[in-house]
Amino acid sequence: MIMRLKSLVGEAYIPLWLVLIGVFGGIYVILPLLAPAFMHLGWNVPGRAIYFIYSWLCHQLPERSFFLFGPKFTYSLAEVQAAWQNTSNPLILRQFLGDPEMGWKVAWSDRMVSMFTSTWLFGLLWWPLRRRLPRLPWWGFALFLLPMAVDGTTHFLSDLAGIGQGFRDSNTWLAALTQHAFPATFYSGDAWGSFNSMMRLLTGISFGIGTAWFGYPYMNEVFSSPLSLRST
Repeated sequence: MIMRLKSLVGEAYIPLWLVLIGVFGGIYVILPLLAPAFMHLGWNVPGRAIYFIYSWLCHQLPERSFFLFGPKFTYSLAEVQAAWQNTSNPLILRQFLGDPEMGWKVAWSDRMVSMFTSTWLFGLLWWPLRRRLPRLPWWGFALFLLPMAVDGTTHFLSDLAGIGQGFRDSNTWLAALTQHAFPATFYSGDAWGSFNSMMRLLTGISFGIGTAWFGYPYMNEVFSSPLSLRST
């Protein structure tokens, strides 16, 4: 009976380091979503404070961000320019937070949402699945990161031609490669459902899975080792 109780307690045990990452990681992921909620409620001071804090972590370009409390989930560059300023300067574009008619943007870009939300969620899932998952080798981790490295690098190179002017904005190369099999809206721009938005979403999720799968076993070993226990 005692052994059975010990077994049940052991299975239910969650290490402190994972609890702390779950709590603080959750706060880190949820705060950008609270910014548009605060702006919608008229709580401009805390909302703008969150935008300011996360502006140091993300470009916050509105045409590559999700919007809440408005009629649309995403807006094109032309729609943002019409509502804000007719400019392609990213330093000016990123200042647009939204308005009551369009809704308010999340405090970081769609790529950041998918990256860090997936890292947090898959990190929480790793603990109950840890005995069934083999250790991810470094080359496996690199493969999970490679799609985002390619997507992010090509976005960066495309933006060197100007926001809205690069090869990733029109994706004519993809249209030719697929013989225009998809609607024109799939190839151009950053709206939800476009090729660019899908790649940012999928590569961010790949990043999250790889980071949690590769990193959490090492963290568990470090924080569960006798040395770390003696030092606490």
